[in-house]
Amino acid sequence: MISLKRFFPLKKVSTDGEWTGRTTSVGPVSVIDWSVIVAVAALLLIGLVMVYSASISLGDSPKYQTSEGYFALRHAIYMVTGLCLGWVVFRVPLVRWNRFAYILGAIGIFFLAVVFVPGIGKSVNGSVRWIGLGPINIQVSELVKFISVIFIARFAVTRQAYMHSYTKGLVPVLAYILLVAGLLAFQPDLGATVVISSIVLGIVFLGGLSWRIILPLGAVMLVAIVLSIILSPWRTARVFAYLNPWDIENQLGKAYQLTHSLIAFGRGEIFGVGLGASVEKMHYLPEAHTDFILAVIGEELGLVGFTVVLFLFYWLVRRAFEIGRQAVRLERTFSGLVAQGIGLWIGVQSLINIGVAIGVFPTKGLTLPLVSYGGSSLVVTLCAIALLLRVDFENRLLMRGQRRTSF
Repeated sequence: MISLKRFFPLKKVSTDGEWTGRTTSVGPVSVIDWSVIVAVAALLLIGLVMVYSASISLGDSPKYQTSEGYFALRHAIYMVTGLCLGWVVFRVPLVRWNRFAYILGAIGIFFLAVVFVPGIGKSVNGSVRWIGLGPINIQVSELVKFISVIFIARFAVTRQAYMHSYTKGLVPVLAYILLVAGLLAFQPDLGATVVISSIVLGIVFLGGLSWRIILPLGAVMLVAIVLSIILSPWRTARVFAYLNPWDIENQLGKAYQLTHSLIAFGRGEIFGVGLGASVEKMHYLPEAHTDFILAVIGEELGLVGFTVVLFLFYWLVRRAFEIGRQAVRLERTFSGLVAQGIGLWIGVQSLINIGVAIGVFPTKGLTLPLVSYGGSSLVVTLCAIALLLRVDFENRLLMRGQRRTSF
């Protein structure tokens, strides 16, 4: 039990759901879910250490030519930035996110389109996914994940009466998915498309969308994903390489990262080869500090380290859904769907990254949340965690007798 009344003065809620600014006499309130804080802190610490370890050999690479701690330092800066912005997000009541949800949705679509404007959008490795702001590159798809959670939660709440209707329940959801997926397809970013689509479908399902609508929608999305793979030669090559990674041609081509990732896990065995002793990170496994950082964790920390990371993600996702269910029981449906949407987001993205690293899924460029190197992903994910903690904070206020009308 910790009292943060000094930093978060408790405030009454007016008849329109706003916080009035007058403190109450509720007394000390435990406003922090320490299990979430500990899990996030552990993942951040593991990520910082492993980013340094995985990138230490990149200093002598012709591609980077940087110091040994270059990526670890930038990762630490992103981490501090994310924590600061997360503090700001935490201070904003859910009622305000609810009120501006549709505006945020429009802003997300706008930014997805802006990346194609010459001079604003920035291309990296053949993909146009970033908006360049001087030395800072913002990956728009990460921001859209955050916005989609809020936008679709608001949609599900306001359309409760139409969740069994094709025209009023299915069509708006399908239109949003197709619009986002279409813009992402030109970047291209199939991984973000899958994650955002999973967030949208998961939230509307939890919000009451009928099975008879969800199943056809899911089938349409599956067909769209399959077609995007078939119609794209390099994606097709990745799938065939995934199915037979040890073929000599695939080992030296599309399955190069996958085979070296599997070798790293094999070398790690139970307890790993020791922190800093990875061989695969020595220019054998490309981009080991980003999408395949879990392979370095498996090699250096073994099955034990790998299992610890899995458990931390399991606990984080579990708590997100528990916080969401608690909010729904307190008749705060929007807040509940936001919390569960964040759980879906972290769970699906972690599952895909882990599956790719161990060869269960075809290779796809998605970071491991809170662990991989990647500024936009880390900052936005920390903001999402702050929003999750805000939902829990308001739940705790309400359960301690704080007056509530609507959140």
